[in-house]
Amino acid sequence: MSVREGLSRFGKFLSGMVMPNIGAFIAWGFLTALFIETGWLPNEGFASIASPMLSYLIPVLIAAQGGYLTGGDRGRITGAIAVIGCIAGAPDTTMLMGAMVMGPFAGWVIKMFDRFMEDRTPAGFEMLIDNFSVGLIGMFLSMLGYIAIGPIMTAILAVLMGGVQILMQYGLMPLLAIFIEPAKVLFLNNAINHGIFTPIGIAQAEETGRSIMYMLEANPGPGLGVLLAYCLFCKDAKTRQSAPGAVIIHFFGGIHEIYFPYVLMNPKVIIAPIVGNMCAIAWFSFTGAGLTSAASPGSIIAFLSMTPSDLMLTNIIGVVIAAGVSFAIATPLVRTMATADLDQASQQMRDMKGSAEAAVISDTQGGKIVFACDAGMGSSAMGATRFRNRVKAERPDLTVEHSSVDTVPSDANIVVCQRVLSERARKSAPQAQIVTIDNFLDDPALDALYTSLTQLSHAAELIEPTPAPASAPAEEERPSLAIERADVRLGVPSVGREQCIRDSGALLVQRGCVSEPYVDAMVERDRLTSVYIGMGIAIPHGTNDAKEAVEKTGVVLQQYPDGVDFDGEKAYLVFGIAGKGEEHLEVLANICRILEDESVLEKMKTTDDVDWVVGVLSGRR
Repeated sequence: MSVREGLSRFGKFLSGMVMPNIGAFIAWGFLTALFIETGWLPNEGFASIASPMLSYLIPVLIAAQGGYLTGGDRGRITGAIAVIGCIAGAPDTTMLMGAMVMGPFAGWVIKMFDRFMEDRTPAGFEMLIDNFSVGLIGMFLSMLGYIAIGPIMTAILAVLMGGVQILMQYGLMPLLAIFIEPAKVLFLNNAINHGIFTPIGIAQAEETGRSIMYMLEANPGPGLGVLLAYCLFCKDAKTRQSAPGAVIIHFFGGIHEIYFPYVLMNPKVIIAPIVGNMCAIAWFSFTGAGLTSAASPGSIIAFLSMTPSDLMLTNIIGVVIAAGVSFAIATPLVRTMATADLDQASQQMRDMKGSAEAAVISDTQGGKIVFACDAGMGSSAMGATRFRNRVKAERPDLTVEHSSVDTVPSDANIVVCQRVLSERARKSAPQAQIVTIDNFLDDPALDALYTSLTQLSHAAELIEPTPAPASAPAEEERPSLAIERADVRLGVPSVGREQCIRDSGALLVQRGCVSEPYVDAMVERDRLTSVYIGMGIAIPHGTNDAKEAVEKTGVVLQQYPDGVDFDGEKAYLVFGIAGKGEEHLEVLANICRILEDESVLEKMKTTDDVDWVVGVLSGRR
């Protein structure tokens, strides 16, 4: 693993602890901004809520989430108990850093205990041991936190605070931008913002009611300047037309990631946000500016919401300075660009982010991985089968299955889905880690997930001889689906994407598998999420709502030797699917088996031998 990947994974882990609890930060931030003595609506009673929220609620929430990430539900409780000792051991310090250490540590300890007791728990004593172990281990870790972790974190925070004071005293704060801006583009913003700046900012805000540390990474000005330069001066029409939408998402939505591809396509442009942020930080330092709480997400709305009333104009000027300087420097760099390939830069960003997202930050021993698509019928089934075959030798303890994105099992540890379905997946499986992909067969995030799962420190211990089943199911009892010559069309001339899907649906109608409305549902499914799944294969099938139009299970194949364009990717094999229950899965499993042999896959893309294709898909060859 490279240093960048390691740091990205660390940032992802920190984000996994903090981001689910960002609502608590917002509540505390608004209480502070509105009701403290220097706030917009001073109120001593309401202001008194902020202190216990910061001192107790937020550290407990972070520690509980950290414990959950490393130790599951039992880790959540143990982490929450343990961090109380840190809080009590350092009553004058907000124990955010302590929570980020103690929570994951407590989860790991309880996980190690559970693993040790796996075969040693006497029958009938399971509940007693489970409850007492969480309580006693939590108590001992709480004592450790009181004696050691709390004081150590206080000392570390004091050192960091001292470093910040030196930087401020000698006017060196702007130099932090040299580190911050490249780190953001490399997806390390969560590591620096939530792991370093926020704890220091809270300590400063407790004393002065505001902190400049909240402004360093969240300022939307530097990225705005870059995007404005692309809006006005980029020679590539496609890139120039995409930039105004990115401006709105970045500046008002606070999604800074939207401007990263514009930097990656021309790395020299990184100079612009660096210098822009340096100038803004210099202005904020000179004027004594600050925010009352963390501005997350980093939109201008959140930024100004956390601005004290007496600093509103000052902070707005700082954002304008950052944007103006960044724009002035980015303009000549954008103007002189020879080429601008936004799609390639966006793909590079997705590859980087996908690798970080696929880092396994929860305990997956004996866990369940679910591949989810809209209907849970075609692409997710293919993805699950292929990944199961890939990972089963190294991680036989894992269960890999597929489902509709709206019916993900409640015990799923990891959910793999296409990006446009990620929010639905989070609602369906809030307990699971979400890994987003662009296609189900050859996405870089799947490679990163495989690496993460197989490189766990205890993965080798999980490879044990599996006893043979008592009796193998009879051949005729297995679900089967005969694919016939009439189901296969070879050498089809290339057509447009929608026509290709409609032709596939028409063949399913002709074969008596579906009624006419199913064809429109296949086109709609592709509009929702692409039916192209990678490696030159597309699997058109209907939406979840179209299952009533399925008369019987069927799979048809159209071969396009010259390919059909799917957003720049060529599909040579197009499998139309209509499934009742899981009757179609055997053919999909055979397709996955074909994918393991590159020579067979390549032959199938060009062959004119229908009997050979039917034999391969039926598992007879």
